[in-house]
Amino acid sequence: MKKLILIVMAALGIAAGAHAAEGGMAWDKAPDRTNDLPALQNGAKLFVNYCLNCHSAAFMRFNRLQDIGISEQQIKDNLLVGTDKVGDPMKSAINAKEAKEWFGGLPPDLTLIARSRSGASGSGADYIYTFLRTFYRDAEKPTGWNNLAFPSVGMPHALWELQGVREPQFDTIQEHGHDVKVFKGWKQVSPGTMTPLQYDQAIGDLVGYLQWMGEPAQNQRIRIGAWVLLFLGVLTVIFWRLNAAFWKNVK
Repeated sequence: MKKLILIVMAALGIAAGAHAAEGGMAWDKAPDRTNDLPALQNGAKLFVNYCLNCHSAAFMRFNRLQDIGISEQQIKDNLLVGTDKVGDPMKSAINAKEAKEWFGGLPPDLTLIARSRSGASGSGADYIYTFLRTFYRDAEKPTGWNNLAFPSVGMPHALWELQGVREPQFDTIQEHGHDVKVFKGWKQVSPGTMTPLQYDQAIGDLVGYLQWMGEPAQNQRIRIGAWVLLFLGVLTVIFWRLNAAFWKNVK
């Protein structure tokens, strides 16, 4: 029993240490827009225009965007870059060597990012939603940017023109005899092309698209599952009544 308790305590210690190592702030709850076709279409546009420059989505093809109501012609006219074709994977043209020099490594593929970044603070969608809304200027960093959800991130703020430039504001409190900084809000240094509400809505659309991209059939799977459960429920009632009718004269 004592050995079991020690094992459990060690496991809890490892989990706590891993969570502490993540750093950053608590994650905000991301809106669920995986069933909202206009939001998914706007998210796809934002992804191609702002994310695909550096990040690939190599397990997603452009023609799958037809599943969210974007026609093949609209894909050709608005979303393809350079020599890309409708049936091609969504790959970035960034040079791996240059990316390592600029950012310290090749930007990760984002096809499954919304499924892979879940943690103790919430889902992968919650993480991305918080991450993309908590960039701030930091002259000490090589890119000139830092992030509250991912301190010392190597990625610059690709959407800064939309959000503008902000500075985090902190309060200092005493905790166990030490000064601890607690985040209290943002100060807008210069405005972006969007209001804060519009920017949050746009990021919600982008996160919804990343969720959909990670599992395009998820909503269809849920709908089919609901119908299957309904069918099994009706079948159970029918079999129950047949069973009762069959055995009612048997003593």
